[in-house]
Amino acid sequence: MIKHFIMNHSMRLSMFNEYSDLKFLAITDTRFASHIVMLKRFLRLKDSLLLMVVSDKWTTYRDDDQGKARFVKGKVLDDLWWDNVKYIVDFTEPIFSMLRAADTDKPSLHLIYEMWDTMIEAVKACIYQHERKPHDEESTFYDIVYAILYDRWLKSNTPLHYLAHSLNPRYYTEKWLSLVPNRVRPHEDTEVSDMRNKCFRKVFPNPEDLRKIKQ
Repeated sequence: MIKHFIMNHSMRLSMFNEYSDLKFLAITDTRFASHIVMLKRFLRLKDSLLLMVVSDKWTTYRDDDQGKARFVKGKVLDDLWWDNVKYIVDFTEPIFSMLRAADTDKPSLHLIYEMWDTMIEAVKACIYQHERKPHDEESTFYDIVYAILYDRWLKSNTPLHYLAHSLNPRYYTEKWLSLVPNRVRPHEDTEVSDMRNKCFRKVFPNPEDLRKIKQ
């Protein structure tokens, strides 16, 4: 509502432009992560919005819809609302970054599983830090977020992701293992091993060939 209230009125938009060198983004809902992109822009515009709603001109330009004007001013001056906006941006940033990194023409098949694993840990760390909970305590909100992410992961990952992960020498090194607590080598990871074997069974339907490949 804040963006529409300002952008859909020429005088309010002109007033906003006096306080900000940055512009509002006109992002369609169908664009990737459109809501997250807009919230990031709101954070960058925070100081300009604050100056605008406390200015004398705001009183003049609000008259055509005082109800919406009060709502907008109330949100802009609400520290808790800004804290919530920043929290949403913070815990979705690892998700956003992973999808951006995977959306490339560069070879990344062998990186997808690690990116997923790292992203989940980063999301959990942000949520638990916000809720001030130790990692071994249950978080209802994190459980909901994880369930959504895991559902999407199950729909998009393939056994080939796990095979590529298990064939990357980097994931067997002590340096990589030491970066995150409780990391294990691909052949010691039950999920990776099961999916790798599933991939092998598809590629090598002959039992004798499959036996040799496993060895």
